[in-house]
Amino acid sequence: MKKFLAILLCALMVLAIACTSTPANTTTETETKTEEKAIKVGIILVGDENEGYTYAHIEGIKEALKNCGIDEATQTIWKYVIPETSVCYDTAVDLADKGCNIIFSNSYGHQSYMVQAAEEFPDVVFVPCTGDTANVCGLKNVVNMFPQTYQSRYVSGVVAGLKLKELMDAGTVTDPYIGYVGAYPYAEVVSGYTAFFLGIKSIVPEAHMDVMYTSSWFDLNKENETAKALMARGCVIIGQHADSTGAPTAVQAALANGEVHYSVGYNVDMLSVAPDAALTSAQNNWSVLYTQVLKDFMAGKEVAHDYTAGYEADGVMISELGKSCAPGTKEKVEEVIKGLKDGTIHPFDVSTFTVDGKPVDSLVYDFSTMNSDFTAVQYVGEKIECISDGYFHESLYRSAPYFELRVDGITELNN
Repeated sequence: MKKFLAILLCALMVLAIACTSTPANTTTETETKTEEKAIKVGIILVGDENEGYTYAHIEGIKEALKNCGIDEATQTIWKYVIPETSVCYDTAVDLADKGCNIIFSNSYGHQSYMVQAAEEFPDVVFVPCTGDTANVCGLKNVVNMFPQTYQSRYVSGVVAGLKLKELMDAGTVTDPYIGYVGAYPYAEVVSGYTAFFLGIKSIVPEAHMDVMYTSSWFDLNKENETAKALMARGCVIIGQHADSTGAPTAVQAALANGEVHYSVGYNVDMLSVAPDAALTSAQNNWSVLYTQVLKDFMAGKEVAHDYTAGYEADGVMISELGKSCAPGTKEKVEEVIKGLKDGTIHPFDVSTFTVDGKPVDSLVYDFSTMNSDFTAVQYVGEKIECISDGYFHESLYRSAPYFELRVDGITELNN
C-alpha cells in the first residue's frame, strides 16, 4: 500500500508540474501570433523623409506598427516617391500581388488609383489617406482617414493672434495683415486656412488675410518666393498649407534683416530653420489613425469607411512654442484646447464669420465626389445639412474636410 501511495504521489506531482509549465492559453497565443504574422502592410508614399507631410506619415506609421506589434522588417513593404499617376495603381497591384492585405497611400491624388486596385482585389483593404470617396464608391474594402486638422489650425491661429496683438499693442504693427501660402484651392486647404484665420480673429477681430496658391503640395522654392511676395505686400505673419520649410526660411531671413515678420508652419516643427521667426506649427498625430485602422483590421472587424480624430483623441496638436511667442500664449493655448475637447469652442462657429457680408445659418453639402480631373461627378453622395447648433460640423459626415466657404476677411489672390 505504501508503495502504491508513493507511486500515486509521484504521478500527481508530475501532472502538477506539467500543468503549471503549460499555460492554459498557449493555443490562443499561438493562434494570435500566427494571425499577426499573416498581416502584411503595404505603404505608398508621395514623398520621403525629406518632405514634411510624408515625414509626418512615416513617423505615424512607425509608431502605429509598434502599437500593433507588427514587425516592420518582415511585415511591411514601403514604396517612396510614388506620383499621383497610374504608377500608384501599378504599385498598389504589385503590393497586393506580394501578399499585402492592407495597403495605405498618403496623398489625395493617389485615391482614384487605389480605388481602381480595390475593385480588382476585394480581399485587400485599401486606405487612401485624405481621400473622400470611401463612403460613396460602393466598395467595402476602401477606407479614408483624416485627422481633424482644422482644430490644430485654429489653435495655431490663436498663437498667431496673440503675437499680432502684442505687436499692435506695442505700436510696432498697425495693420493686422496675415499672409497664407496655400497649395491648392481644395476644401482641405480652405478648411485649414479658414480655421487658422478664425483663431486669429478670436484675438484680433479686425485681422484680414491674403492667400496665394503654389499649385503644388511641396515646392521649396515656390513656397519661399510666395512667402516673400506676401511679406512684400505687408503681411506680418505667414501661415502655410504647404509641406516644405521654404516659407519659414524666408520669414526667418526677413526677421534677421530687421523686418517684422513671423511664421506659423505645418506638419513639422520649424524651429530648426526659423528659430526666431517660428511661433508654432499645426500638426497631425497620424499614429492615432493608423493605429485605429490597423487594430480594427487585425481584430477581424469590418473596417469603417471613415476614421478621424481630434484633440479629444490626441489626433492633432501644435508643435513646441517658439521663443518669440507672446507672453501668456501657453496658458491661452491650454484654455482653447480644453474648450475644443469639452465642446465649448467650435472653430467654425457661424457667429464668428460672414460670407459676402451676410451671416450663414444653413449649408447643405453635396457629398458626391468628382473624377480625378474634376470634370464630372464620379460617385453620387448624400446632400446633408452641415450647420446645426450654431456651428459647421467639419469631419462629422466624412473624415476629409468639406468646409469650402470663402469667409469675409480672406482674399484669394491667385485662385
